[in-house]
Amino acid sequence: MIEMEPVVTSDNTVLATMGYKPELRRNYTAVQVFGIAFSIMGLFPSISSVLGYSLPSGPAGMVWGWFVASFCIFMVGLSMAELGSSLPTSGGLYWWTYHFAGDRFKRPLCFLVGYSNTLGLTGAIVSIDYGFAELVLAVAGVATDGKYVATRFTVYGVFAACVISHAVAGSIASGLMSKLQTVCIFLNIALIVVMIIALPVGAGSKHHLHNGSYIFGRLENLTTWPKGWNFMLGWLAPIWTIGAFDSCVHMAEEASNATTAVPFGIISSIGMCWLLGFVINIVLACVLSPDIERVLNTPFQQPMAQVIYDCLGKKWTLAMMVIIFTLQWTMGLSVVVAASRQSWAFSRDGALPFSNFFKVVNKKMSVPVRCVWGNCTLGLVIGCLCMIDSAAASALFSLAAASNDLAWMIPIACRLFWGYPNFKPGPFYLGLALSKIVSAFACTYLCFAICLLMFPLNGPNPNKENMNYTVVINGAVWAGSLCYYFFWAHRWFQGPKSNLVLDAVEGDVGDWDEEKKK
Repeated sequence: MIEMEPVVTSDNTVLATMGYKPELRRNYTAVQVFGIAFSIMGLFPSISSVLGYSLPSGPAGMVWGWFVASFCIFMVGLSMAELGSSLPTSGGLYWWTYHFAGDRFKRPLCFLVGYSNTLGLTGAIVSIDYGFAELVLAVAGVATDGKYVATRFTVYGVFAACVISHAVAGSIASGLMSKLQTVCIFLNIALIVVMIIALPVGAGSKHHLHNGSYIFGRLENLTTWPKGWNFMLGWLAPIWTIGAFDSCVHMAEEASNATTAVPFGIISSIGMCWLLGFVINIVLACVLSPDIERVLNTPFQQPMAQVIYDCLGKKWTLAMMVIIFTLQWTMGLSVVVAASRQSWAFSRDGALPFSNFFKVVNKKMSVPVRCVWGNCTLGLVIGCLCMIDSAAASALFSLAAASNDLAWMIPIACRLFWGYPNFKPGPFYLGLALSKIVSAFACTYLCFAICLLMFPLNGPNPNKENMNYTVVINGAVWAGSLCYYFFWAHRWFQGPKSNLVLDAVEGDVGDWDEEKKK
C-alpha cells in the first residue's frame, strides 16, 4: 500500500544528513518540479520526433506499445520516487548507488552511474535540440511543398544555434526558470487539447477516419523482423519520450519540501504522459493515412508533418509545426537545467575533470552557470557526430536513453540486493513487500530496454547505413568510465564528499555519518 505522510523535517536538515550544505535557493514548488520533467518530455513535440519508431508496427502497435511500455516505465518511476523521497539530493542516482551498494562495489558503481547519467543527460540535450532543428527545417519543407531538403550541415547549424540559446537562457536566475515551468505545463497541455480536437475534425472532412478495429487491432510490419519483435521495437517511442523523470531528482536541492515534491514530480509526470500519450496515439491512429510507408518516407523528412498536412492542409501544418518546435525549444532548455544540476553535483563530489571550476555556483543567480555552459559546450562537440550520417546520429541520441536507463537501474538494483536494511523510507513508500516486487520488475524491464535500444530498426543483417551503433557509443561510455576509474580515478575518488564542516572534519559520506554519531 502506498503511504504518504506529512513532512516533519526541514529540507536543509535532510540535506545535512547526506553531508551537504545548501548552495541553491529552493525556488521550485512541487508543481514546478513536476513541470520541469513534463516540459522535458514535451509530450506532443516528443511524439512528433519519434513517430518513425512506432509507425512501422501500425496503429495497434502505436497504441498498445505506448500503453504497455508506459506501464513498465511507471514501475521504474515508483522505485525512483521512493529513493527520491528518502534521500533527495541533486546527485541522487550516483549518491544512492554509493549509499546502498556492497562495500566492494560502492566506488566503481557510483563512478559509473555518475558518468553514465551526466553523459546521458548531455545526450538528451543533443537529441532534443537536434529534433528541434529537424522540426524547424521540416517547416521549410512544408512551405516549399517538399522541394527544400536540408543537408546534415544545415541541420547542425540550426542545432548549434539552439544549444547556444539554451546556454544563455539557462544561465538566468533560478526563480525565473521555475516560473517558466508553470507556463510550459499549460502550453503543452493546450497543444495536446488542440491537436486531439483538430486532427480528427480535419481528417473527418477528408473522409479517412478509421474505426476501432483498425486503431486497436491492426498490426503492421514494415521491417524484416518478425511481427512480434517489431511490436516490441515500437516501444522505443515511449522509451525515448518518457525519459526525463530523473530531472526531478536533479532539482531536489532547489525544491521546497523535497521529500514530497520529488516523488510527486516523478510519478505525476510519468502518469500524465502515460495517459495523454495513450490518447494522442489513439487520435493519430484514427487519422493516419492507410499508406503508412508514404508517411514514413515523406518529402518533409518528418512523419508528423505529413500526418498534420494530410489532415489540416498546408497553412495549418505550418502554424502547428511552429508551435511544436517552439515547445521543443522549451524542452531543450529544461533538460539543460537538469543536466547542469547533475554535473554540478558530480563536480561538488570531485568526480568530473576540472571539478573545482565547475562546482562554483553563481550566488546572485543561484545557478551553476559554469556547468550550464559546460554541458552545452560538450553537447556541441559530441553533436558533430550527427554530421556523419543518420546512423551515427541515432546512436548518439541513444545516450539519452540507454545510458540513463543504466543510471536508473543500478541504484534500484543496489537497494534491492544490498540496501533494504540500510533504507529509511521517506514520506512516499510502497511498503517492504510491494517495494521489492516493483524494484525487481523495474530492474528486469530496464535490462530489456537497454537491449531493445541496441537492435537495428529495419531488421536483421543490417548494413553500415542502417546498423544501430548504440552498443558502440554507450559501450564506450560505460567501458571508458570504468577504465578511467580502475586505471586512475580510484586513487582519489572516494565517493560522495561532505562539504559540511563539523569540528574541522570533511570527508566522504561515511566519514560524515561517523562524525555525527560521535
